[in-house]
Amino acid sequence: MDGRAYTATEMSLVGGVSASTASAHLRVLVEKGMVDCAVQGRHRYFRIASHEVADTLESIMGLAAKQPGLQSRVPTNLRFARTCYDHMAGVVAVALHDRLVALRWLTDDSSSVSDIGRAELSRIGIHLVRSTSRRRLAFGCLDWSERRPHSGGLLGAAILATFETRRWVIRQPDSRELVLTVKGSKALNDHFGLSQFQGRMVSGIGSFSLLVR
Repeated sequence: MDGRAYTATEMSLVGGVSASTASAHLRVLVEKGMVDCAVQGRHRYFRIASHEVADTLESIMGLAAKQPGLQSRVPTNLRFARTCYDHMAGVVAVALHDRLVALRWLTDDSSSVSDIGRAELSRIGIHLVRSTSRRRLAFGCLDWSERRPHSGGLLGAAILATFETRRWVIRQPDSRELVLTVKGSKALNDHFGLSQFQGRMVSGIGSFSLLVR
């Protein structure tokens, strides 16, 4: 779900199963078109096949999160900010989605960006390029830790791309975790009016120190 490709051995270690078991499952997923396999030398790398598959997985994860007790086991760093395939998820992403709706940049059903929303997002550097693919422009992707929507689709991808390019967030190696920088916390306040991420944030789920860049 971080958009990267991994070997069967790497995924077996994370999943706590044997490499042969992982390979067997991956073979079926490739046959069903849910996973792509790229061969490089003697190695085979597997990744999610499409945006549609990733969206479906995130929805299933959201439903699974409704099981009693699961939310408390979500690591604090991942709950704060992480990747959801090619867009952002977690506390920061949910707050940003809610703010886009409140500003009327995003419609109440999260399916469309208003004219003023396009203009303001473009001014910030978040450009929505029309795609010939069947991918949706925007939708509310159920966040599996917050159980509320964050922005998915082309809009979500554009937001994450801009946040990474401007180093408002930084990906952690070999993880879905995103670190919000001081520069990013300032941008959230200046461009979106989200002041709660300024400096050190304290909430009911813990404390988060922002990385200085």
